[in-house]
Amino acid sequence: MSFVEKTAEKEFFCNLIKTPSPSGFEENIQEVVRGYVAPFADRVETDVHGNVIAVRNPESPFRIMLAGHCDQIGFIISHIDPEGFVYILPLGGWDPSVILGTPVTVWSHKGPLAGVIGRKPIHLLNEDERKKVARIQDLWLDIGASSREDAEKHVAVGDVITVLLEAKPLLNELVTAPATDDKAGVWVVMEALRRIDPNKLKVGVYAVSTVQEEVGLRGSKTSAFGINPNVGIAVDVTHATDCPNIDKKQNGDIKLGSGPVIAIGPNLNNLLGRELFDLALSHSIPVQPGVEERITGTDAASIQVTGAGVATGLLSIPNRYMHTPIEIVSWSDMSAAADLLARYCESVSPDASYIPRPILKLS
Repeated sequence: MSFVEKTAEKEFFCNLIKTPSPSGFEENIQEVVRGYVAPFADRVETDVHGNVIAVRNPESPFRIMLAGHCDQIGFIISHIDPEGFVYILPLGGWDPSVILGTPVTVWSHKGPLAGVIGRKPIHLLNEDERKKVARIQDLWLDIGASSREDAEKHVAVGDVITVLLEAKPLLNELVTAPATDDKAGVWVVMEALRRIDPNKLKVGVYAVSTVQEEVGLRGSKTSAFGINPNVGIAVDVTHATDCPNIDKKQNGDIKLGSGPVIAIGPNLNNLLGRELFDLALSHSIPVQPGVEERITGTDAASIQVTGAGVATGLLSIPNRYMHTPIEIVSWSDMSAAADLLARYCESVSPDASYIPRPILKLS
């Protein structure tokens, strides 16, 4: 399936990208998710936190949770000065150097408004200022207002901001867009739910578009508590290392277009991970191994310790330039991830057990 083909799957992904969803302000994108899953889900719910939960076979006592977070990093207006310049605070983790001079959109209650992130021009920086790393508090948002009163006709303290939201195809089935972290993951879990053959499904599957991951894994905590899954698989992005200046010895050899990454490490259930590798092999789905040496900064971390514990996996989409306006992912990696999760859900028996047991040869 090519990204340039006009399909419902591609349209869903593009709609996810172009819909703003800064952490804590995910209402609009969740409407997009609900609209896509309604034709094939047996049940669609939205909890009080804002997580959207699409379910197949909800009567089954054995429950698999697939989680991708819909929130994106953004900004929120904190102050408007007398001259009409707007000051902002980050929602999630930004490198200020990548947003200098960036066009943005203010998502005001009065409608979207264009702006740019401004800074003193390099010609006017003194020697000390040129040596310092830019800080968000040194930047401002320029919407063209002539005064505070003029600005307040259009925006208000508390309005949220994103970079421009657009997906563009690159060569070799690559896609560049902001917030593929983790709208790619939302696409994967909902598309996996669609690709499941209901005649092969023997357990319940709960595909969740979680909220507020970027500010503390919050949505996955509450949704996992409500679902109480036997198995939980988070789908997020991981750093592609197939570009200059990244140490593969420390960060692994992760390539765009070589398949999703099955994570291995202490935050994850070894039996579940091995099962995913075996399924990928048997169905000729390309995958890559990736090591997470500590608790991951993904929804997997909160799902694993929900209730009495959940057998947890992490499937990651390789991503170049994470947390910038120009993230790059591979359409084929995303589709392979959706296929793998669909095949996994079809393979699980209601009496499956992921209680750890020896898997290493000791002699």
